[in-house]
Amino acid sequence: MADRKKLKTILWIFFGLLFVGTAGYMLLLNISLVNALYMTVITISTVGYKEVAVMTPAAQVFSIFLIFFGVGTVGYTFTSVLVMFIEGTIRDIWRDRKMESKIQELEHHYILCGVGEPGRSIIKDFMRHNAEFVVIEDDPEICEKLRSEGIMVIEGDATEGEVLEKARIENAEGLISALSTDVDNIVTVLTARSLAPNLYIISRAIDHSAPEKLRRVGADNTISIDEIGGKRMAGMMMRPHIISFLDVITRVGDIELDLEQVIVKKESNLSGKTLREAEIPQKTGLIVLAVNDQLSKEMIFNPSGNYRIEPDDILIVLGTEEQVDKLLKLAD
Repeated sequence: MADRKKLKTILWIFFGLLFVGTAGYMLLLNISLVNALYMTVITISTVGYKEVAVMTPAAQVFSIFLIFFGVGTVGYTFTSVLVMFIEGTIRDIWRDRKMESKIQELEHHYILCGVGEPGRSIIKDFMRHNAEFVVIEDDPEICEKLRSEGIMVIEGDATEGEVLEKARIENAEGLISALSTDVDNIVTVLTARSLAPNLYIISRAIDHSAPEKLRRVGADNTISIDEIGGKRMAGMMMRPHIISFLDVITRVGDIELDLEQVIVKKESNLSGKTLREAEIPQKTGLIVLAVNDQLSKEMIFNPSGNYRIEPDDILIVLGTEEQVDKLLKLAD
């Protein structure tokens, strides 16, 4: 960001110098635009070519000041640009411009506000699922690291509406506020809800009273990382066999299993069939743990083989990424 501002400033000064010199010679020597630009270039570059018109005393004084100011400006401009090329700064600025253009085309994406330890885990999961997302972070060093990894990032304060609008919040599918304080999360949720009334919002909660406040200002769900960690540790102490079972069903040897949700589309081969007829375990190797019935709006756990799959039903399955991909093809 600082390098981009520096480059813009240098270029503005350089082209401003060309404009002043060209306009000055046009007025003082009564010559054409091209001749005035030519005079400006040969003056500030000190190449010593012949003037295009007879120099008046006023034009000579103007040339003296133009040389004093122009030589230093031109030298600094070309030196700075050369150094930026050598250091790769120009390349980084071009990369950032392409990233900004890509952000402006985003639709049905996710917005992550804040990159602490929770944020890093969220980014890994987004990338593993090839999800379209953009990160909002106010730490320049973290932003630069994310850009170098090819992650779309906006440097700014997520509590500000302008920054959220840059992330195209009006076109987003959901927003996660994972900032380091409850106050920042509350303000971010409140701002996001005012900009996108139908947006699905999840927020990190730190203090025990934060979840209620966050829901009151517009969060759909809240997650207390400390609470989840505490429950996990207590469970490992008092119910170790249950925790071990949960670990086992999500990891078999070196193979990691995931809980995934798959939406059945109307034109899908699964639509209208019973689970028995669909033969999902046989065709994909997945285990169907539950179905979110879109007609009754209920979650049906361990559904029977007689359950008839309807369009927009959500299948909750357990398996590998490759197995989920097979089911996604059947559900499309």
